[in-house]
Amino acid sequence: MRYSRQQIAARIADDIEDGSYVNLGIGIPTLVANYLSADKEVVFHSENGMLGFGAQTEGGDANPDVINASKDPVATIPGSCFMSHADSFALIRGRHLSLAILGAYQVSARGDLANWVTNSDAVPGVGGAMDLAAGARTVWVAMRHVTENGDPKLVQSCSYPITATGVVTRVYTDLAVFDVDQESGAFVVVDRTDGLSMSDLQDVTDAPVVAR
Repeated sequence: MRYSRQQIAARIADDIEDGSYVNLGIGIPTLVANYLSADKEVVFHSENGMLGFGAQTEGGDANPDVINASKDPVATIPGSCFMSHADSFALIRGRHLSLAILGAYQVSARGDLANWVTNSDAVPGVGGAMDLAAGARTVWVAMRHVTENGDPKLVQSCSYPITATGVVTRVYTDLAVFDVDQESGAFVVVDRTDGLSMSDLQDVTDAPVVAR
C-alpha cells in the first residue's frame, strides 16, 4: 500500500498552520491547494508571480494565463494578486514566506536538499529552488520514497549537487511522513502506510529510521 499523490497532498494541506503564507513547488506540492479545508486561511504563492490562489481549474473555468508553478490553471480567490517575477523573488528572499513545499531528488538525514540536478545528462532546472530553500522560514518536501530504479531518496548524505544544507524539517513520501532530526541524523516516523513495518521502511531508506 502506498499513498497516492492526492493523498500526500491532502495530508500536507491538513498539516499547514492556519494563517500561513506558503509557496507550492512543482509536482506533488501544487496539488496541495486542491485539498485545503474551507475553514482554514492559507495564502498560496507561486514563484511565477501569483499570491493568493485556489484549487486547479479545468474546462471553461481554466484561464491559461493564471497558473501555478506546474503551469496548471488555478482559481483566483478574493485577495488574489499578481506581481512581476522580480517582486515575487523579492518576497521570497525577504523571508516573507512561512513555508515552502518542494519536490526533491534526495533529502539527507541532516536536512540537506538536492532538487535541481542529478548526475545524469538531464538539463538542470534550478528555477527558484535555491531562493525558496534559503528564503522560506520552513521547508517541507513531498516526493516518492524511491526512484524508478528503486534507489532510496532519503539518504545519509546527498550524492547529487545540493540545493541548500540543513533546511528540510519534514518529508512526505508515498510510504510515510517523517520529521528530520538533524542532531541525530535520523528520519523520525510521524506516520506510515497501513501494513508497512519499520523494518520494511528501513530497507528502502538509506539513513536511520526511528519511531517517534
